[in-house]
Amino acid sequence: MTGRTMSSDAATAPTLSASGARPAGGPGLRLGVDIGGTKTAVAVIGEGDVVLARATAPTPAAEGAAAVVAGVLELAGRVLAEPTAGTGRLTGIGVGTAGVVAPDGRTIASATDALPGWAGTPLAALLEEALAAPAVLLGDVQAFLAGELAVGAARGARGAVAVMAGTGIGGAVAVDGVVVRGGNGAAGHLGHVPVAAAEGLRCPCGALGHVEAVASGPAMASHAGAADLRVVAAAAADGSVEARDVLRRGGAALGDALAGVVGTLDPDVVVLAGGVLHAGPWYEEALRASLGARVLPLLRSVPVVRSALGSDAVLLGAVSLAPRGPWPR
Repeated sequence: MTGRTMSSDAATAPTLSASGARPAGGPGLRLGVDIGGTKTAVAVIGEGDVVLARATAPTPAAEGAAAVVAGVLELAGRVLAEPTAGTGRLTGIGVGTAGVVAPDGRTIASATDALPGWAGTPLAALLEEALAAPAVLLGDVQAFLAGELAVGAARGARGAVAVMAGTGIGGAVAVDGVVVRGGNGAAGHLGHVPVAAAEGLRCPCGALGHVEAVASGPAMASHAGAADLRVVAAAAADGSVEARDVLRRGGAALGDALAGVVGTLDPDVVVLAGGVLHAGPWYEEALRASLGARVLPLLRSVPVVRSALGSDAVLLGAVSLAPRGPWPR
């Protein structure tokens, strides 16, 4: 994947005040941010991981990185001003974002055309300057897994694999209870595992044969000759053998990719999420069957569960890594 460096006008994104700081007083607060290609969500998180205030808005992706950052800051100002957010000082910011985050957790290393110009954005520094609190970044599915590890379906697990099947196929892995970033920040990108069912098919990343080219929602809709996956799901529910076969093929391919990851990591749990899972039972049934058929017999007992946190997983996961105390600037 390629991207452009963020334009210099990003540094002029608006701040909450002249200093960006909130007045002291009350318990420490953390800000969770979930930046997707179509929607951005921001929430104030209090003690006990309680969501005190939240706001969402469409991501202005087509307007460039500066507009995306400005949108985050506008939402941050809105939620921090909510009476339910209290008067505590902001102690940390956790961000889960589309794209690949550099291993240092501060900069966007690469991104797809869903967020033009996002690659190269020094997002942590921009948020710190505007909000006067330390920031840490994760890829969105890495943040999702961090949330499930902290308070969700993978709580207490040492090893875990997360898969998010939707517009793309996202993934993340954890070892010894910690989400692995990888040498380039791209650890867990399960959508780009080669599988036989995708042989000769071009992935949105540009390479051939990746599972995303057969198992994502848009890929399956294209294979069925449909406008989007909802059309395929409706046809499958009405009894269409062809539509069900498309869903089974996609699910089985993702199960094949997962089998290699499960065989490599021997995790305690696999967590599934994403809109594709709502297309009927055929996709998930095929995924589970393929995974069970292709792993070592010893690993067939690895639990495969659905997300317990839903849309809050990315926010809570990102915030779980955000600082909770004073910022030693």
